[in-house]
Amino acid sequence: NCASPADLDKVHLASIYLANVIGSVTTTGSLVAFAKLDGRMDSSPMKHPARDQINMGLGATTLGAGAVLMGGPEFGTGLAALGGSLTTSGMLGWHMTASIGGADMPVVITVLNSYSGWALCAEGFMLDMPILTTVGALIGCSGAALTKIMCDAMNRDILSVILGGYGTKASGKGEAMKFEGEATTTNVDDVVALLAESSSIIIVPGYGLAVAKGQYPLKELVDTLTAAGKKVRFAIHPVAGRMPGQL
Repeated sequence: NCASPADLDKVHLASIYLANVIGSVTTTGSLVAFAKLDGRMDSSPMKHPARDQINMGLGATTLGAGAVLMGGPEFGTGLAALGGSLTTSGMLGWHMTASIGGADMPVVITVLNSYSGWALCAEGFMLDMPILTTVGALIGCSGAALTKIMCDAMNRDILSVILGGYGTKASGKGEAMKFEGEATTTNVDDVVALLAESSSIIIVPGYGLAVAKGQYPLKELVDTLTAAGKKVRFAIHPVAGRMPGQL
């Protein structure tokens, strides 16, 4: 405890600032991720032509407010700087998450989960509670590790995901990417024939199944196949399977 906010040392000021900023980014980003996964927002990424510039401007403003706060100003000025960083970081979290497509939301969720851990870690420093610092560091590190694993599985650039698609095209202009190899297509009749002729079937649920809410028809299909004497198993999707509750 201290008699005046101006008496706080740099460690506590930095902890207050980081907990404030990271918590704000996590909150607004989580709300957007939920809205996209729940179908309340368009799952396609926001394609504003000045997307990267907006993110950089909000980030610079947030850092500027932090610099004012770290200068140990009077109570009113410090509170205004803290409130300003809360607002701009919240807008940054909303805009960065909205700039990422719905198919990448599982990765975004792990990033936000990692952010929440680092916010908790900062709060531990602020409140002088080592248990909060330790638990927050564990959550932050595990979330970061899971994010890296999922980005590798989805062939996504981790830095681009964390920075809200920074460096990617904001519009669909330019030459389309060329894919090598052969694509295998099928239809309902062919799938039915394959299922009827197969004795062992492996199903890999993914993001599309979750969006289409197809788990209930899939359950009926599995019951029908099992009753017909077929062996049905489920494989873990490299991304969707790591997100409990998504499927």
